[in-house]
Amino acid sequence: MKKESELRLEKLEKIIKMGIDPFPSDIKQKQEIAQILEKKEGSFNIVGKIMSIRAHGKSTFIDIIDASGKIQVYFKADEIGENNYNLLKLIDNGDYIEVSGELFTTKAGELTLSAKKFRIVCKTLSPLPDKWFGLKDMELRYRKRPLDLIMNPKVKKSLKTRSKIVSTLREFMNKKGFLEVETPILQPIPGGAAAKPFITHYNILDQDMYLRIAPELYLKRLIVGGFEKVFEIGRNFRNEGLSHMHNPEFTSMEFYWAYQDYKSLMKFTENMIEYVTKKIKKKLEIEFQGKKINLKTPYKVTAFDELIKRDSSIDIYKHLNFEDLKKEVEKNKIELDFSQIKTWPKLVDELYKKVSRPKIIEPIFVIDHPIILTPLAKAKECDEKKAQRFQLVLAGGIELVNAYTEQNNPVEQEKSLEVQIDLRKSGYEEGEMLDKSYVEALSYGLPPTAGWGMGIERLAMLLTDNYSIKEVIPFPTLKKKEGRAL
Repeated sequence: MKKESELRLEKLEKIIKMGIDPFPSDIKQKQEIAQILEKKEGSFNIVGKIMSIRAHGKSTFIDIIDASGKIQVYFKADEIGENNYNLLKLIDNGDYIEVSGELFTTKAGELTLSAKKFRIVCKTLSPLPDKWFGLKDMELRYRKRPLDLIMNPKVKKSLKTRSKIVSTLREFMNKKGFLEVETPILQPIPGGAAAKPFITHYNILDQDMYLRIAPELYLKRLIVGGFEKVFEIGRNFRNEGLSHMHNPEFTSMEFYWAYQDYKSLMKFTENMIEYVTKKIKKKLEIEFQGKKINLKTPYKVTAFDELIKRDSSIDIYKHLNFEDLKKEVEKNKIELDFSQIKTWPKLVDELYKKVSRPKIIEPIFVIDHPIILTPLAKAKECDEKKAQRFQLVLAGGIELVNAYTEQNNPVEQEKSLEVQIDLRKSGYEEGEMLDKSYVEALSYGLPPTAGWGMGIERLAMLLTDNYSIKEVIPFPTLKKKEGRAL
């Protein structure tokens, strides 16, 4: 018995022998199916993909989709001619056709296009599956993403929403007077985040380069150069694990605003989240993974150390030594992987992620993180152990926004980065590197400035009700299979 792909190849050869080009370049003026269905009547020309074929003697019904919607098309031998009608026997599900016809309503009440003429514009050689795997085989869906987009309307809808989120963020920032800029993705020294970088090599300079982990240090150089409000939407790359919340390449939006501090950015963040949510969802109460979340402002504010103390009874500032804090964690029977935790800042961060972050559902500004976790931030004037920093956390632990008052004292900045070097030597691989050219830039004067960053995919997950980041990335990173990296 011949395979479906072999039968389709035979049909292709027959079409070509008939003198028909099954892959033409020219397409007449295409009209969107969604707009046609709003018109109710008239003559139209559509181009789309065949999703089902139902033949009944001398008449055939075909469902066709385009990016805007789906329509039923009625083919009748008397209308299109016997030869053209026989050509329908050579088309299959998945083929693209162009159809001209009149819109009418069937007895069942369905708007249908009565075909007057048609032609094949793309003959497919691989069949569409009768049933798609859906949630049963997530990896197969991601590996066969084009097929997933054809068969799974929710994925396509999520990606469209993501695009609208980005354009709405741009709209908001433009209204607030920010200038959009682009900064280097290839960097001689990566900085701006606690993350491991990807390394590449630039042959012409015989120099190792890094894919950026964040645009922060370059955006602040622009503030030094005289700009007061800048933002960038772009790709970042972090050589770390895969999870439902992490992909090694992702999109962020970062902005830097002179003469502001982290407190003023909290209000700005509230305004932004409300603005985008209303544009996308038309309301402020959303549902995420079965939980109702109200994004109406103002949001609660809680200190980082107070959260940990509430959820574990551990006062992190009473245990400033790694071994002491480790003993306290073990005493409270909190399970952490100490094979991966060798320093106090890493332990504090993992403790928070274990005992507190997953419990946060309604939006909360978590503030005043340990300064050692935030070497590019200013310390609080009243407590130098804590940074002028906040994270917006919600929906079971999604860290949506990270922001802080920027350290603009070059002497103090160099000292804090030197501490990070020591931490890296002790096994804290996510520690910042010392970028002396950035410290030099600060010496020319960074005015009081606050900076802010948000993962676009995480906001898209939230507003499309997707548990996995892979659902809002067109082509997520997957493990190499069958000799090919996908």
